[in-house]
Amino acid sequence: MNREDFPMLDKDIIYFDNGATTLKPYSVIDKMMEYYKEYSANAHRGDCDISYKVDLEYENARDEVQKFINAKYKEEIIFTSGATESLNMIANGFFKNIVEEGDEILITTSEHASNVLPWFRLANNYGCVIKYIPLDDFLHVTLENVKKTVTPKTKIIAISGVTNVVGDVRPLKEIAKFAHSEDIFVVVDGAQSVPHIKTDVEDLDIDFLAFSGHKMLGPTGVGVLYGKKELLEDMEPVNLGGGMNESFDNEREIYLKDLPTRLEAGTPNIAGVIGLGEAIRYLQNVGMDVIHEREVHLRNYMIEQLVKIPHIDIINLEADSGIVSFNVDGIFSQDVAYYLNKYDICVRAGNHCAKILKNATGVTNTIRVSLYFYNTENEIDEFVELLKNKDKIMKEML
Repeated sequence: MNREDFPMLDKDIIYFDNGATTLKPYSVIDKMMEYYKEYSANAHRGDCDISYKVDLEYENARDEVQKFINAKYKEEIIFTSGATESLNMIANGFFKNIVEEGDEILITTSEHASNVLPWFRLANNYGCVIKYIPLDDFLHVTLENVKKTVTPKTKIIAISGVTNVVGDVRPLKEIAKFAHSEDIFVVVDGAQSVPHIKTDVEDLDIDFLAFSGHKMLGPTGVGVLYGKKELLEDMEPVNLGGGMNESFDNEREIYLKDLPTRLEAGTPNIAGVIGLGEAIRYLQNVGMDVIHEREVHLRNYMIEQLVKIPHIDIINLEADSGIVSFNVDGIFSQDVAYYLNKYDICVRAGNHCAKILKNATGVTNTIRVSLYFYNTENEIDEFVELLKNKDKIMKEML
């Protein structure tokens, strides 16, 4: 599906590592090159025609993001370097000013490091308590388990929309509705959800959302922080510098600009932001519902074949996403990844930055396949065929 749009697929590889980063279509590459070749000036700084063109393209990208996630206000879209920076800004720019000793922060053991470590630091610095929402038998988050974990001391629920190892799609709307009835903030790591399923922040009613461009056909080094406008107004800028201030005459007279500019200090990744806008246009043209349906179909096709192989242990049999995590009995996950690489198949092996998930699964490392709409059934057939003969894998790894 749309494979002709991706130059990397001309290299005769099978790319199953979309959870780490996605391939880029010609349109995104060309749009970024257009900036570098035709109007390579700074944003929000110049007084010439090409600088004005940069401003238009940059703000057009913000408009695209706003429409893509259905944010109420354009000012609710803050460009960052990626989901990691966005989550750190949420923790260090907003919550550090309102948490108190004993406040509880709820996460899960299946969260990515970027949605764990900022909360660990917040808890250590301000005396908060980290609690874990239990996972069910399929390693999924349920509203019932959220309710069981919440106490009167719970201040924040910080969870991913889709997890990067288990691939479960969380019931965010139901969780947010319950959380807000208890005066609890909801922070969503959307790195694995926004590129794959339709995301409507107004409908979900979440407080904050973080996601990265490179996981959704866009360039690396650019991402988005979404927050409800009234919350962003109270966010303290983590970075201070050029572009975000109105004026300063001395250390006591510092005046900052309005949203979103005051949270975007310094020269931004202009080409990255413009490229992200183009990536969103591409995804919209394909259709997010079409993308999700295609991924689920491909995953089910792969699972149907893998379950027939006795030495394959699938960690996440049930998941409504494009992620399959598994192991080959008796063979280290990294060795299986190296074996597949010999046949130009790209997968991910290890703990996938979800280092505390082993507490729930008892499994430290896995091989992860993460599918996207441009993958095919034929690629899956070739992949499965290579995994059928365990002796072949072991022999080639010796």
